[in-house]
Amino acid sequence: MYEIVEKNKLAPEIFHFEVKAPEIAAKAQAGHFLILRAVEKAERIPLTIADYDREQGTIDIVVQEVGYSSQQICDFEEGEAFLDVVAPLGNPIETEDYDRVICVAGGLGAAPLYPKVKSLVDHGAEVTTILGAQRAEKLIWEDRFADLSEDLYIATDDGSRGTEGFVTNVLEELLSEDNDYDAVIAIGPMIMMQAVSDLTAEYDLKTIVSLNTLMVDGTGMCGGCRVTVGEETKFACVDGPAFDGHEVDFEEQRRRKKFYEEHEEEIEEHHVGGEGCRVQAK
Repeated sequence: MYEIVEKNKLAPEIFHFEVKAPEIAAKAQAGHFLILRAVEKAERIPLTIADYDREQGTIDIVVQEVGYSSQQICDFEEGEAFLDVVAPLGNPIETEDYDRVICVAGGLGAAPLYPKVKSLVDHGAEVTTILGAQRAEKLIWEDRFADLSEDLYIATDDGSRGTEGFVTNVLEELLSEDNDYDAVIAIGPMIMMQAVSDLTAEYDLKTIVSLNTLMVDGTGMCGGCRVTVGEETKFACVDGPAFDGHEVDFEEQRRRKKFYEEHEEEIEEHHVGGEGCRVQAK
């Protein structure tokens, strides 16, 4: 059992959990993820290890309520415990040997971006961060990024905070003035990562994206997380989740993410919005 040490609401429908997991915290690195099962017979949910504290033996996760399973997780409170957590999974991202990096997050992508920015700074890199969200209240961990970043830029779709528009608007302006960067790291919705990759390709600038693919076991056995990278089939759980953004077939990934939309809507209606009752066994 994995006890919840602390729970915070970061934004509407977005929650941060600090979880006691000393064995995982001892091995976690930037880029690793976990698979969490809240209760018996619950769905196995892949989540980024958003931070870790080796001394305290804790790991951090950030969860957004988007469906029944994520709502089930977000119902948990401090002092309660998740049934099981498998981690660390995936490959840590390389953060050494960079001098200047632009890190871009769209929405909840700020959570998986944070440990990468933290690791880059720990290794001596100068980091410029761009955070994007639909509106100001959806921005998360702005203070954390401000503490680490040489410069921090904000973009919101509605203009309620920072630049009105997309993160690519800010990125394009930065690169047009100064493209002397070693790399761009972008994490967020698939369409946002594709837009960033398309833009940086014009500058021949190395771009790393982190793919949030369909996933079941997280060990390469099911094949559900397959992705085409450079015309080769890769598996996000064991080959990633970080890949060269210029090589990813984003169109294929967007099609694959739509496979189960109808089933997800049925579950949502039955357990949450319809006649079915919302039950959580603990």
